[in-house]
Amino acid sequence: MKTVATVNLNFPSEKRMKIILDALGPETRISSKRSRVHVEGEDNRLTLIFEAKDTISLRAALNSFLHWVRLTKDVLDTMETF
Repeated sequence: MKTVATVNLNFPSEKRMKIILDALGPETRISSKRSRVHVEGEDNRLTLIFEAKDTISLRAALNSFLHWVRLTKDVLDTMETF
C-alpha cells in the first residue's frame, strides 16, 4: 500500500527557508526502493512531500528529514549568536 504525507513548515524568513531547502537537496536526489521525498519552497514556507511503500518507510523518511531540518535550524540559530 502506498502512503503519502505532506509537511508544511514556516520559517521567519525566505532566506532561512532557502538555506534549509538547499541543505535538504542532496538527500532528495538519493533513490530508495521504499520511499522518496520532494521538497519545495515558496516565500517562507518549506513543503516536504513524502511517498512510501508502507507506513514504516514513511515514518523513517519523516523522522530523517525532520531531524535534518531541526539540525540545520539549530546550526543557523547558533551562528546568529556569534
